[in-house]
Amino acid sequence: MTIDLEDFYPEGKRILFDIKDWLYEGFVLREKDFRALVSEFNWSQYQGCYVALTCSTDAIVPGWAYMLLSIQLEPFAKKIIIGDLGNLETAIYQEIINDLDILEYQSKPIIIKGCSNKPVPQNAYILLANKLRPVAKSIMYGEAC
Repeated sequence: MTIDLEDFYPEGKRILFDIKDWLYEGFVLREKDFRALVSEFNWSQYQGCYVALTCSTDAIVPGWAYMLLSIQLEPFAKKIIIGDLGNLETAIYQEIINDLDILEYQSKPIIIKGCSNKPVPQNAYILLANKLRPVAKSIMYGEAC
């Protein structure tokens, strides 16, 4: 059986939400100003999106700030993480692979297709191989040709 991780790629825009522009001079989080920006912002524009929260400056961002953002995003976004877009893709695939029913692969030789046109993270291949190892007869990587 061949498994193509690209087949599991979920549709939805990936967004890197950088809070540096919400900080005073890009480095200082002023709570009152930050909370005002959060409450006035149109979060509905992230409907159906996958969002990675980050700060591209060396600012020290308290955990509550990311929590506040995620609470506002939750009704709209499909998934929210702290990190970059690579971390976001890994988190998306981790959830998909965790939910994967592996019974159909029981005692069968498996080929995990190695190339894709979509941004399948390298970690997804490892996650899938580890999930299949206990049930698969064998696991190979590449193309069935």
